[in-house]
Amino acid sequence: MKLKKLLSIIFISLLVISCSSAPISGRKQLLLVDEAPLIQQSYTQYRQVLNQSVVLNNNDAKTVKKVGNNIAKAVERYFQLHPEERRSNIKYAWEFNLLKDKTPNAWCMPGGKVAVYTGILPYTQNEQGLAVVMSHEIAHAIAQHSREQQSQSMIQNGVGALLGVAFGVPQELYGSASNLIMLNYSRTQETEADELGLIFMKIAGYNPNYALTFWQRMAKASGGNQSPEFLSTHPNDQTRINNIKRFLQSEKFKNISK
Repeated sequence: MKLKKLLSIIFISLLVISCSSAPISGRKQLLLVDEAPLIQQSYTQYRQVLNQSVVLNNNDAKTVKKVGNNIAKAVERYFQLHPEERRSNIKYAWEFNLLKDKTPNAWCMPGGKVAVYTGILPYTQNEQGLAVVMSHEIAHAIAQHSREQQSQSMIQNGVGALLGVAFGVPQELYGSASNLIMLNYSRTQETEADELGLIFMKIAGYNPNYALTFWQRMAKASGGNQSPEFLSTHPNDQTRINNIKRFLQSEKFKNISK
């Protein structure tokens, strides 16, 4: 427990020193990794994924592109209204593709490259549901979560080496404590992506309340078979639903103009 408290102090101190804040939410971030090389690397990785996948061009794929472009325009609309909150000077090269894959998943790489798997479509069911998922994934990129995670990993590894050499802290003990802290940061990023996604949905003209319908559907599909929240990278379904309800009723969200 003492080690976990020490690590928490170290990570919080680094966040304060970093003087970076996430767009829109204003949450303190540790950003030690340069953005431009990360984005260029993501473009290369995206092309590799497409080359190794079955990229569809059916009606569902057209809907994916439609929703993606609507959310991307909403992002730009937000930053036109609030230019002081823009954190990236790089123009994103948006791209949206539907890949044939049974995994219920979607993701957005740094720089705006998005993939949606066909396995998520039975859960999204319609354009509104797709907007919930895609706005969430796009929000991860806008909030620079990949860059933040890489920066945190650098610090995690560096602090582990330091504690091992200076204080003889066993790597296994450090790893367990530091991983719990990293999981907590990951859940924070998930909640942040939910909230930013709701904002982008609203600006794009979608119904943000549909996020509750979607996550209730996901909760039902999981049948309550989830890991304990403190051991997970994501909030459990009910926590997520409660957080979304709270944000939808917040003054910040109500004051967002389309």
